[in-house]
Amino acid sequence: MEPERKRSGSTLKKGRKRRLIPSKVVGAAEATRSHWDLEERQQPVAKKARLSTVLFAENCEVTHGQLCELLKYAVLGKSSFPKPSWCQLFHQNHLKNVVVFILQGLSQLHFYKFYLEFGFLRKAFKHKFRMPPPSSDFLADIIGLQKKQIIGNLPKAMEGSLPFASSKVSINLQKDPIIQKYGSKKVGLTRCLLTKEEMKTYHFPLQGFLDCENFVPTKCNGSVTDNSPLFGLDCEMCLTSKGRELTRISLVAEGGGCVMDELVKPDNKIVDYLTSFSGITKKILNPVTTKLKDVQRRLKILLPPDAVLVGHSLDLDLRALKMIHPYVIDTSLLYVREQGRRFKLKFLAKAILGKDIQCPDRLGHDATEDARTTLELARYFLKYGPKKIAELNLEALFSYQESQEPRNTAEGVQRLNTSVLECLDSVGQKLLFLTQEADASALSSSKNCQTIKCLSNKEVLEQARVEIPLFPFSIMQFSFEPFSPNLTEEMNKRIKIKWTEMSTVYAGPFNKNCNLSALKRLFKSFGPVQLMTLVLETHQPHLCIQYEVLEAAQLAIESLDGVLVEGSCIKVQRPVTELTLDCDTLVNELEQDSENRGTIYLSGVSETFKEHLLQHCSIFLGLEAMILPKDLKSGKQKGYCFLRFKTFGSAQRALNILTGKDWKLRGRHALTPRHLHAWLRGLPRESRLPGVRVIPPPSEQEAWQMLNVDHPKIAAWHWGRKIEKLYHNLCPGTLCLILLPGTRSA
Repeated sequence: MEPERKRSGSTLKKGRKRRLIPSKVVGAAEATRSHWDLEERQQPVAKKARLSTVLFAENCEVTHGQLCELLKYAVLGKSSFPKPSWCQLFHQNHLKNVVVFILQGLSQLHFYKFYLEFGFLRKAFKHKFRMPPPSSDFLADIIGLQKKQIIGNLPKAMEGSLPFASSKVSINLQKDPIIQKYGSKKVGLTRCLLTKEEMKTYHFPLQGFLDCENFVPTKCNGSVTDNSPLFGLDCEMCLTSKGRELTRISLVAEGGGCVMDELVKPDNKIVDYLTSFSGITKKILNPVTTKLKDVQRRLKILLPPDAVLVGHSLDLDLRALKMIHPYVIDTSLLYVREQGRRFKLKFLAKAILGKDIQCPDRLGHDATEDARTTLELARYFLKYGPKKIAELNLEALFSYQESQEPRNTAEGVQRLNTSVLECLDSVGQKLLFLTQEADASALSSSKNCQTIKCLSNKEVLEQARVEIPLFPFSIMQFSFEPFSPNLTEEMNKRIKIKWTEMSTVYAGPFNKNCNLSALKRLFKSFGPVQLMTLVLETHQPHLCIQYEVLEAAQLAIESLDGVLVEGSCIKVQRPVTELTLDCDTLVNELEQDSENRGTIYLSGVSETFKEHLLQHCSIFLGLEAMILPKDLKSGKQKGYCFLRFKTFGSAQRALNILTGKDWKLRGRHALTPRHLHAWLRGLPRESRLPGVRVIPPPSEQEAWQMLNVDHPKIAAWHWGRKIEKLYHNLCPGTLCLILLPGTRSA
């Protein structure tokens, strides 16, 4: 593609109040992340967040509201929202990021028209589903954005609301220690920094002190302003023969993204892992090779010159790191109490943010969760100011916290109607939205959304590489030229004809005195037949069989081609047209599609097959779903089914058993997912007979022009590769969705 214009510098800064991590930090941060297999070796007890294998039974369309359900649950989890009604997200608390790619202008038609070009999308994404036509503001629908939020401010009910404080207590704000220290007006970041005298008083490591002789400075000596970037920091320690030593460090950027989460092996012998606090065990730490000096070196690379570290009792974390840093915000001191006492982080998280951390049913603390919480507390303080904090009357809340009931049902119902933006705001996080200047959306004007407008898709991609790691929730919108209505109609017809021809086989030659009834029974044994005709135009008779599903046609070819039937060695093949020339390649790629891996197709199943299978479920390990299609008119079960298994190996073993002598079924690995069946049924019917030409042959010049870089097929391949590279840079534990919303048309 031709080089894109460079975007003006003013656009990038538009709408930003505080500078986030510079681009050089991202490169270093990405280097700290590894794939899941490495992470599992370091933390063998850790669980992965994953979307369920089985999303659908009868229906394979997901509404915009259902998609919003998943996104809200991914942000806040089951403590605040019920699980999505249409799928399962396991171990949501281990989910680190949510990234949504929107390919504006593309649809399911594009995906299957250019199926071979979208190699990465079909192989990497295990779950594919249909969506209804987009509304005028598709983005607002999928994140649940209400019209009242378009102006910019979020509803007041979400602004600093306390989950368990429904009544206001009469208090004297002037006597509140927070007001006495900071005043009643909002303060900037620099006002929240600990002074050197305060750091000395609270035993922070400082240069020149005898007990800090071997400590390493972070070399952050830049000029700090109210726009300097914040980083949440939390460390876990164990007890060694020399005292407390570092075992884990988590560093979170202001956008909410975790830029460093590392296990560390102490230099000295461990006498107590302090597992109840740290969550660290001998088994977890055994394979770890990272040392304290490695962490120190990487921190010096990661932190920009004016970085501000935020933590809770941060002096202990810096001493565990044996590092000196001049710019700190300590939330245990920021939310100041009377007589020098300090609130616990768990209490502040519940009272200020309405979130539960350090849950008793969890083994130890989650360093990343604690680091992110301290960052959210600092942002809350800066956003709402000391007066808002004083009005919460934290001392009174603390005194009767244990007697408070959890959120009432009405509050829970109100949360169901909140948007993804409100969910993020309630935990002190922002949504990142990358789009082109011309693509207006209500989302871009929302207050809790960091919008970056670009001049091209290429620039959206470049910005995404830099910004995605810094935010827990990101939406990237790429814009493509949609098919014209006339071309869309023509493409729909071609797709319908192509799948019809691929599901059609010609078989023969047969003897003139062959048993036609036996032949029909034979070919029907591979799957449901829509049309079977006898071809008499040839010297010897042939049969034309049009199957309902592609698997049946493929099974007939694989089972009977070159086989002696009714005294004749027959050939079974598809019609050869311009639409089926690449069908062998397409069939091979469909079998490798991630959604079809682990799924088998069976023909010849009876009405009692389901009960029979369940009676013998012990021999079919890993079975997750059974899909038994029914006739839309009669409601009766059809004679075929799909079985989905957890792994390809389990599916292969089941296939060998079910096609063996005991079950006597016909089957193979699946080629077509459920959503494709439903979509093809919705396409306009065509009366074209297999083999009849539908596309006029282009001239040599026209054919050559179709291969230029602007052709949709080339664009599909090109952007599929671009998105693949970006996808592989996402951190482990990321929920990634790619949406092709399509366009509205008559």
